[in-house]
Amino acid sequence: MMTRDEKAVRTEIVMTREGGPEVLETHRRELPAPGPGQVVVRVEAAGVAFSEVQMLKGRYFGQPKFPFVPGYDLVGEVEGVGEGVDREMVGTRVAALTETGAWAESVALDAKDAAPVPDGLDPADAVAAVTNGVTAWQMLHRAASVRPGQTVLVHGASGGVGTLLVQLARLAGADVIGTASARKHGYVRSLGAVPVDYRDDVPARVREISLGGVDAVFDHVGGPGLVDSYKMLRRGGTMVTYGSASTLDGAGHWIRPYLPIFARVLRWTATPDGKKATFYYVKRWPRFFREDLAAVLALLAEGKIEAHAATRMPLEKASEALGFLSSGEASGKVVLVPGSTPRQSS
Repeated sequence: MMTRDEKAVRTEIVMTREGGPEVLETHRRELPAPGPGQVVVRVEAAGVAFSEVQMLKGRYFGQPKFPFVPGYDLVGEVEGVGEGVDREMVGTRVAALTETGAWAESVALDAKDAAPVPDGLDPADAVAAVTNGVTAWQMLHRAASVRPGQTVLVHGASGGVGTLLVQLARLAGADVIGTASARKHGYVRSLGAVPVDYRDDVPARVREISLGGVDAVFDHVGGPGLVDSYKMLRRGGTMVTYGSASTLDGAGHWIRPYLPIFARVLRWTATPDGKKATFYYVKRWPRFFREDLAAVLALLAEGKIEAHAATRMPLEKASEALGFLSSGEASGKVVLVPGSTPRQSS
């Protein structure tokens, strides 16, 4: 157990105020000893996600007040435990969904929230499968119940969630159509999906590829495009909306741009037309989180899926990493790795 005299100094990234990536600052402060039931984790990799882009605009659902340390998920080694925690955890590698706080060299968190990571996994690859992997797994298997022989449409197929959705759907025996910019079509094709340019007439292209429509659509954008997503479903199909990229430029209270999305999905839900529409958020099924994360990490460890953590940057380059993600240039997952050498996706 760490004592009060064993406080460590850590580097952390602080989102100081609303703005662009330039508002991020690197701070140093003492890390408190872990409290009862807590562990201190030395962060080896922390994810960068669209949620942080929304937080910069003050438009992420339930985000804390500025200033705060962002960082939705992490993988790292337990370096200290608090009262009531098995000391055998020290030295083990764990993953955690933090929502905020992961962009730091060390993080204190509840031991019950730290899930084991299989031996031999690269930390950056493993963190790419935490929020993104569980999101993809649960949408595919719990929300849409995709079965072998079905056809699904994945919007944003070259992104962090999209790459895992494509692979998991293919592993489940489904055919996949994936939207992406034209320059990323080779990448999407390599994942096992038929690529479609999101700037084209997507419904027309989907009908050419899959007569009668698709069995599931995974939509991370929201907004007016949800109508097209729903129309592309065949009877018995399910549309899962899990993102809100369309709300980024909204005005007024942060919840205002979400209301049309909620209203539209609820209206479809109440309409008996043989199709389904549902929302997904990563804490929708909290009691299954560790189980589903373990399933995704096992597939990663067995080489059945790849994490595609193609862009890895030092913690101190967080503003650059977030700018790269928000530019739309990134393929796969963007990851912060304390002490690393920058490596960007092509």
